[in-house]
Amino acid sequence: MSRVPFGCRSVWLGLVSLLLFNTSVKADELMKWERIPLSITLKVGQERIIFADRNVRIGLPPSLSETLRVQSAGGAVYLKANSAFPPTRLQLQDSENGEIILLDITASKTGATEPVRLVYPAEKHSLPTEKSQQQGNAKLLAPVPVALTRYAAQQLYAPLRTVEPVTGIQPVNLHLASSITTLYPSEPIEITPLAGWRLHNHTVIALKLRNTAKRTLTLDPRELQGQFVAATFQHRWLDETGSPEDTTVLYLVTKGQPDNAFIPEPASVKPGGRHGG
Repeated sequence: MSRVPFGCRSVWLGLVSLLLFNTSVKADELMKWERIPLSITLKVGQERIIFADRNVRIGLPPSLSETLRVQSAGGAVYLKANSAFPPTRLQLQDSENGEIILLDITASKTGATEPVRLVYPAEKHSLPTEKSQQQGNAKLLAPVPVALTRYAAQQLYAPLRTVEPVTGIQPVNLHLASSITTLYPSEPIEITPLAGWRLHNHTVIALKLRNTAKRTLTLDPRELQGQFVAATFQHRWLDETGSPEDTTVLYLVTKGQPDNAFIPEPASVKPGGRHGG
């Protein structure tokens, strides 16, 4: 992935396709494969993604051939049901070692839509130390911006029991304004810092975004102002103000001190022409 400059801003747009969210509107649901069939529900008419993180072949029973659309690419399985059906066994076979993963799929009008990420018992979820990074990037399980963003999203959205610690990631105190107006000046969005985490020389900052307009807003990382390594929205749009969907979270990854990545807030002018801090 290449870094794309936009004047005074730099956003790694390719990060979006690497993250656990992709185009989803919720954080991943983590499911641990322990040789027990995993129950997965689908919402009729909406696609749900299963991140197997392996190249898999899909065993689809004939009973679902006209009911369930199945596609696979890059370790992800895309499922979309066009009508409801009872629990039915689906098989995923690892193309490299032949291991079979069993999924019990069902579809209804009220099924889930957030992506599912399969977790395997033997997987290591910690990142290598800085010394091991110097010995070779091949040992790095994920790029640091991806790992930081994924960790931050899980901290905010995933059930605590599903969040696993990542070696080296530490919370940081953010020295930012309580309200940031210079980050996304092209749209009527209220931006508030929430939390931050650091790994080596990178920091991820989670910011709450709230739409203040009576119209739907499509979020575009190219409109962000500042110097950032990566930017990812938890949702790709904001509904009009006052609706349940008028708020989301933005994850910004910076290198070095995070406060230096933002354009300074304009000084406020007090009565009499004096500038406030």
